Amino acid sequence: MNNVVRHSGEPSQTKRHVTASLWHVFVLSLLSSPLVSTFPLPHSVPPFVSSSPTLPGRSSSPGVEAQQAFRTEPRNLTVRMGATAVLRCEVLRASGAVQWVKDGLLLGPQRSLPGFPRYSMIGNPNKDLMFESLLLRRSNFPQGQYHLQIERAELEDDAPYECQVGRSESSRAVISNTVWINVQIPPSEPYFEVDVAEPWVAGKTYTVVCVVPDAKPEAQLTLYKDGVQLTGVQSFSMSGSKDKLLNTRAQVTVVAVSFDNGRQLACRAKNPALARPLETTLAMTVYFPPQPPVIEGLEREEVKAGRMLKLVCVSRGGNPLAALHWTKNGEVLSTSWEEDVDARRSSSTLYLQILPEDNQAVLCCESVNLVSPGPLSLSRKITVLFEPAEVTVIGSFKAIEGKELSLSCFTTSSNPPVQIRWWLGFRELNATGTTMVKGDNGGMTTMSNMTHRVSRGENGLPLTCEAFNKGTRFSKSQTTNLNVYYPPLKVWLDVPPENVPLRSGTTVRLLCFSTGGNPTGSLTWLKDGRPVPDALRQMSFDKGVSRELVLVLRPSDNAASYRCDAKNEARKVISAQTKLMVQFPAVSMKILAKQKEPRRGQNLTLECLSGSSNPKANISWSLGPLRLNGTEQAPKRAEFGGVSVRSTLSLLLASHHHNQRVICQAYSPLLAEGANTFYTLNVLYPPEFGPEQPRRVQASEGEAVTVPLTVSANPEEISCSWTRRGERLVKERDPRYQWSEDSSLEIRNVTRGDAGVYTVWCENEEGIDNTSVTLDVLYAPGVKAKTNPVHVNVGETADLICSADANPVISGMFSWKWLGDGEMETGEETQEDESGILTIRDVTRAHAGRYRCTADNGVGPPASADVQLVVRFRPELQKGARWRKVASRGDGTSTAEVACQAEGFPRVHFSWARNGVPVDFANPRYEQQTVREGSFHTSVVLVVNVTAALDYAVFTCTAHNSLGEDSLDIQLVSTSRPDPPSSFRQVSIAHDSARLEWIPGFDGGLQQRFRIRYRWARSDSFLYVDVFPPRASVFTVTGLSPVTTYNFSVNALNAMGESDYADAVLTITTMEGPETKKVPEDDGSGSQSVTGLPTYLTVTFTVVAGVLLALNSLGCFLGLRWRKRRFQTGTKEGGVLNEKENEAEGSSQSTAGSSNRYESREKINATAQRTLLVDSGSETDSNVYESYTGESSHYYYPAGSYRRPLDALPEETCRLDAISYPVGSQGHVYEDVRDWGVYEDVARSSLPPPPSLIDHRIPRQGGSRRPPAYPQGIRRAMDDRPPQRDCDLPFELRGELV
Repeated sequence: MNNVVRHSGEPSQTKRHVTASLWHVFVLSLLSSPLVSTFPLPHSVPPFVSSSPTLPGRSSSPGVEAQQAFRTEPRNLTVRMGATAVLRCEVLRASGAVQWVKDGLLLGPQRSLPGFPRYSMIGNPNKDLMFESLLLRRSNFPQGQYHLQIERAELEDDAPYECQVGRSESSRAVISNTVWINVQIPPSEPYFEVDVAEPWVAGKTYTVVCVVPDAKPEAQLTLYKDGVQLTGVQSFSMSGSKDKLLNTRAQVTVVAVSFDNGRQLACRAKNPALARPLETTLAMTVYFPPQPPVIEGLEREEVKAGRMLKLVCVSRGGNPLAALHWTKNGEVLSTSWEEDVDARRSSSTLYLQILPEDNQAVLCCESVNLVSPGPLSLSRKITVLFEPAEVTVIGSFKAIEGKELSLSCFTTSSNPPVQIRWWLGFRELNATGTTMVKGDNGGMTTMSNMTHRVSRGENGLPLTCEAFNKGTRFSKSQTTNLNVYYPPLKVWLDVPPENVPLRSGTTVRLLCFSTGGNPTGSLTWLKDGRPVPDALRQMSFDKGVSRELVLVLRPSDNAASYRCDAKNEARKVISAQTKLMVQFPAVSMKILAKQKEPRRGQNLTLECLSGSSNPKANISWSLGPLRLNGTEQAPKRAEFGGVSVRSTLSLLLASHHHNQRVICQAYSPLLAEGANTFYTLNVLYPPEFGPEQPRRVQASEGEAVTVPLTVSANPEEISCSWTRRGERLVKERDPRYQWSEDSSLEIRNVTRGDAGVYTVWCENEEGIDNTSVTLDVLYAPGVKAKTNPVHVNVGETADLICSADANPVISGMFSWKWLGDGEMETGEETQEDESGILTIRDVTRAHAGRYRCTADNGVGPPASADVQLVVRFRPELQKGARWRKVASRGDGTSTAEVACQAEGFPRVHFSWARNGVPVDFANPRYEQQTVREGSFHTSVVLVVNVTAALDYAVFTCTAHNSLGEDSLDIQLVSTSRPDPPSSFRQVSIAHDSARLEWIPGFDGGLQQRFRIRYRWARSDSFLYVDVFPPRASVFTVTGLSPVTTYNFSVNALNAMGESDYADAVLTITTMEGPETKKVPEDDGSGSQSVTGLPTYLTVTFTVVAGVLLALNSLGCFLGLRWRKRRFQTGTKEGGVLNEKENEAEGSSQSTAGSSNRYESREKINATAQRTLLVDSGSETDSNVYESYTGESSHYYYPAGSYRRPLDALPEETCRLDAISYPVGSQGHVYEDVRDWGVYEDVARSSLPPPPSLIDHRIPRQGGSRRPPAYPQGIRRAMDDRPPQRDCDLPFELRGELV
């Protein structure tokens, strides 16, 4: 067993090593094996050790000639992250495999160290030349320098490393000392652990913490405030986010001061791995209180009331700036202020209107901010000078002559107090006393008393109290005229005589007069000593007053005494009086009943008492229209000097008497007048149902119905309950039941199940009764189809049946409607009981679709149900010209799409044949794709890499289903010039334009455009107009002359040439223009032309026009020559020769059959010629082609593709015509009920334009149908076909057949 030697330090030194395990020896033996150079060792092999010391260059085992040893051993290394680290290792006489061990993991003997892209062994492996021959003979391993290079050092490279040399045939294994690579990692960006959003408060202590994460070795932190290093910083480290990384945390205590506001805290981190320290900063926000406020604008404390003061409160300093508010006597006046950030001050302006209430008021301005310990305030007291608000004289200015008048004059509070003086006229009166007391708002109130004896001569003199304020120099007074009273002189009456009788109700006027007195007398009418309130207003005249009393005589006026009193404030009364005689009817009527609770069937006794009347009255009884007889008693004397009468009545009661009135009347024949009263009968009886109570009620389903209840009873407190089918109805069982106040039954959301008989039971204290009501519920019909869908073959009879659930069921309630487009004869409609039947005989494909059955019985909205009629029919293929021919370049690189489309139901299947032989779709050159939507089925055969020899043939498409089949031959030909358009016709005509329309022919496999030529009788040549948009099939030719006959024709052009002109020449005469006038005939004068111009101007214009016309003709001729020469040159080079234009005017030669024929002059490939069909026109007898425009011919192209239409012989230029597949007209969608929607048999396809391109002007049997829309994938394939331009074609295809 070989020994392993471990070296430490210089190569000449040796140390003692530990004995290696058997596993280590086994690995060393593997290292000396030739397989080591081919198969790297596992990376988990532990380091090698040895137990016996060995000197360099010597071997301890017999047969070993030279011991391998370290010349240079690795040393500990410190490196920054991202730098390159090199551990040096040089081996003398290396004969074993040399490799490095990282943290116990073998890196491998290869110098590139696979699996460690940043690790490699560098240096000269053959530096030890002394053993070069030995190495070449016995070892395949490199010798010499084996330095370990680590690029872009990372944290994972921080580990112990050893350089190991494996055992060889001549030497034992040796291992270097273990060294470490110390990778220095720079720290991440430092950050503060401080709540930035929370400001500091001056005077408080705060702890600032800065953290520097993930450094190796740990970072050194320094904290600064406003550039000054902080002392007392405490730092400590902790584990970082990864092993071996450390986070450094430093904290310091800071006391916030006001001048720190806005300054910065800085945290600076240093680390050996950093080129320069990292630093992060934090701006400090410090709050501190403001200075005390100052008040500006109040110079003196004494202020007159009414003045407007402007006071300004200013507070300086503080962060944030102070909030200011004004108070007066503790009440807030203003809380608004302004802030001047630049001047660091707050100000609040107060506008104060001085009032007397402000006397001795304390004005205070307070300032405070968020950190103030308390509000800072400044107070000022003001003294207000003010006059008394009121001067009031207390006492009466009215006095009876010879009496004393006592008055007091009182002033409200004033500052200072006022002086009071009395005046009567212009004479000052002496006051008897003056007093002053404290008043409101800190002022004084003053009172002065005065006594004076009045005389009749002082009546009307002004009496004045004057108050003077010495502080404000203002006086205020109160003046009132003196009123001296004395009594009236005389009173007399103007009334009817006392012995004349008057009738009750008569109007009588009593008039009283009075003269003299101050004031004039006040007249009062009294009846039997009591004042009469109804007297009219007192009237005045020159010497006195009068007052009239208008009486409507009443019984109480009989023998009554009326007196008129005249008096005034002099307290002396003068009177005059009279009496009246009045006749009146009974003043009152009263009926008394002897029974308290009369009931049905009992006799009721009533007694009528007539009040006083003058003369006596007669009593009579009545009940409604009936007059009743009563018993009258002897009269008695009564009030007002009249007599009263009494009468008795007996009545048998019934229920209909309840609430009726029994009337008693007292009539006086002398007066022809009477009085009456009534007694309302209150008859007690059990419940009774009236004749208007309904026995049957109808309601519509879903509505709320009320079953009315007409019941009467006395007492009216009755309880009613409803039952149905013997079961009582309660709201808790069905919340739809509601009862009104009259116990009527209300059923909400009535259903047909609510129909039936309802019984109501009513009861009161007198008894019980019941009645029944039948509820008939009407409901709108509900319709459903008996069979849906209905399948029928073409020609058979279809019965569409729908049934309705309705009440009532009426005749003619069913109607049918066709839901497709257009109008359709729906068939025969019949009704059998609750079923509606639509019978359609001789069904055609046009009948397929949805039919709507509607039932309407007049109750609620009509109901409908849709029935799908599916008509089965054999397939029918589209066979227009565009379906019979497909063009493709036969150069072996293009792909042709041979498509056919069939309409049929049930599902249509397709089969394809080529020249009568079924197409083998196993051939990768052929691929079939099928698309279906409703009854439309489209099959496309993709022919890949079309060649003339193999693929120019007749493809037969056969569509079949269970009802039959149909087939179509489709010819695959080479690209060619287009066929001429067909069905050229006039759309509209105007005085200066003509709108033309045509059906495009086969486009030859390329994009085609159209050109219109036209001329009129006197034109020298044709004019040409290019149609824009290029592919439009409707175009308006403008610039025409009114009332002129034109001949129009149209042809098609593509990149390979142009077609002949259409088979028809249109002769059109424009209409007369709105301003067209007849040219007046020449009158022989010769002075003016027919246009009204002078002759010399007419001659000049004619000459100029002739010259321009000659130049135009010359230009046209030269252009034709140039074009013809260019065209012939292109033909000689291999282009397709265009057919000569038919120059004969009005030619109507048809070119439908010869538009695609191949001339003998054309160069045709011999192989391709054998595959061409004789009839290249597909249908020589048909001029009907599919229209590529549908119902709309207006397309808008980008400006880049626009080319101005030329008026004469345009040059052929290479341009890109826009491609547009218009959407077809909307028609009936033939729906497949059981397999609805579009399906695809293949994943993708490229189809020809959809069948909506079929000319909708051609009528079709069975109405119009909307062809299917293609799936998105197929539509994208169609739209993505690049437009072909003439210059895009190969040169050999620019007019030459392959």
